[in-house]
Amino acid sequence: MIKLFENISEKELLKLKRILKASTQKFKRNVNVLSNVNREDFIALIDSGSIECIYTDYAGNKTVIEELETGEVFGSLTSSIQEEGISCITKEDTEITFIEYNQITNDEIFKNDFYIIFIKNLIKILTEQLNTRNIRIELLTKKTTRDKLLSYFKYIEKKTKDGSKTIKMNTSYTELANYLSVDRSAMMREIKYLKEDGIIEIIGKKIILHY
Repeated sequence: MIKLFENISEKELLKLKRILKASTQKFKRNVNVLSNVNREDFIALIDSGSIECIYTDYAGNKTVIEELETGEVFGSLTSSIQEEGISCITKEDTEITFIEYNQITNDEIFKNDFYIIFIKNLIKILTEQLNTRNIRIELLTKKTTRDKLLSYFKYIEKKTKDGSKTIKMNTSYTELANYLSVDRSAMMREIKYLKEDGIIEIIGKKIILHY
């Protein structure tokens, strides 16, 4: 994945962060990082760790909108985080750099060559994340829990660079059910059927695909 500040020197980066009024914060696991930010005016880069953006409706039902990892960005430019019921929860100890969105169009920044590099990097990251969102939408359009699971496992398999049929689950079954927008109990039954049918094999947190 492209890095937001890739190909920008340390000296230029210091100047860029000053112009953008960037600040870096560290969060413990299970913290809503939106608690102390202006939801209408920021872009955030995940320097390390990961977060889960969740929508909670009036009845308390939770839906995972997006899962973001190290190197990805979120904020008022990329997500509907201004809406009530949206929270972005850290899944582990996480470090995030916040940038004021209106500073990206600051006249001072246009005078610097590294600004073009920064914008190109930002566009590439947003493009990659858009592709990931499109894949999520495709998963959610599957009609059955089985189809959603099989498509998700295939998606994870494609992300592994060694072409292995063994994938590692880095998320809990509860988180997976929320991500796929299915009932957890129904999903667990379907996983059991997939094992019995010989379509998958589960060893610890590893899933071996036989399809």
